[in-house]
Amino acid sequence: MSISLLFRHFSFFIALPVLIFIVAFLLTNPSPLLARSLPSSLARFFSQNTSKITTSTEAQSAAVNMTKTPVYFFSHGGPNVQYETKHPVYPVLQAIGKEITQNVKPKAVVVFSAHWQSSPNEIHLNNAEDTDLIYDFYGFPAKYYQATFPSKGSPELASRILTLLKSANIPARGLKRGLDHGVFSGFNVAFSPDSNPLNCPLVQVSLFENEDPDAHYRLGQAVSPLRDEGIVIICTGMTVHNLRDFRLAMAQPLGKPLPYAVSFDNALKEAVESPVDVRQTKMAEVTKRPDARQAHPWMDHLMPVYIAAGAAGDDLGKQTWTMPEGSMAWAQYRFGDVPSS
Repeated sequence: MSISLLFRHFSFFIALPVLIFIVAFLLTNPSPLLARSLPSSLARFFSQNTSKITTSTEAQSAAVNMTKTPVYFFSHGGPNVQYETKHPVYPVLQAIGKEITQNVKPKAVVVFSAHWQSSPNEIHLNNAEDTDLIYDFYGFPAKYYQATFPSKGSPELASRILTLLKSANIPARGLKRGLDHGVFSGFNVAFSPDSNPLNCPLVQVSLFENEDPDAHYRLGQAVSPLRDEGIVIICTGMTVHNLRDFRLAMAQPLGKPLPYAVSFDNALKEAVESPVDVRQTKMAEVTKRPDARQAHPWMDHLMPVYIAAGAAGDDLGKQTWTMPEGSMAWAQYRFGDVPSS
């Protein structure tokens, strides 16, 4: 092969990538004058292939956006939590709320509260679009009964949840019910209407009126597919909740926690953070501990964490913060990863 022929071959292979780049650029950033100068067959070829590249990029972007949402457990406190801005849990709930609105950006929120137990074997859920508040507490200052929390329900999402529950053989029905303080008190901190509004539909679902940890775990598993649809599941309760001992706890120096508030909170953390294949078993065992009835004379405030763990599927649980206080404990949990902002 002659030197001149070699040079022509070499020049061709250098020029071809440059030509491809120029043509692709013109087709994605069209100039009418230059585009008309391209041969029609060449234009069709690059148009088809750049279209495939664009479609592939859009598909990859959609796949990233469809990452499973995390599941949350809030220790929500009493109706005073939204007014006690100096309490250590206040900025914690604020930070979790911002994480949800700014990083997760849910299409909707489904909430399970310790303050709604329907019946031993049937789940109820709010299928109304407009929802009032239920002031389900007594003996607090008058302003507590004037609290508000703006929200909109979603009959369509409620219907979707009913379908999931029935597919899991869990009896369920929809009805109209207000949001209880297990939702609106903590949510007024996490999702302040003034500084961090939720701005998406909110549907509340009941617990069973029983203390069966496995039944509540299965309830969480039943609604887990919602996480693939951009919906965040939040479960609210307390990791230790003994109102009977409240006066005894107040007599402790500087609000020192009662021994069971520490021991049970630690045991629950160990169970929740255990490997997924043993998590359900270990969490059920926690309810049989000697200090379990001290920590929860009635386990309504504990059951929501089992729903959260069930909804988490194969995602690990992590305690993000806690504080035993008197006869209570304020642990906050997240299951799964938070999308990067």
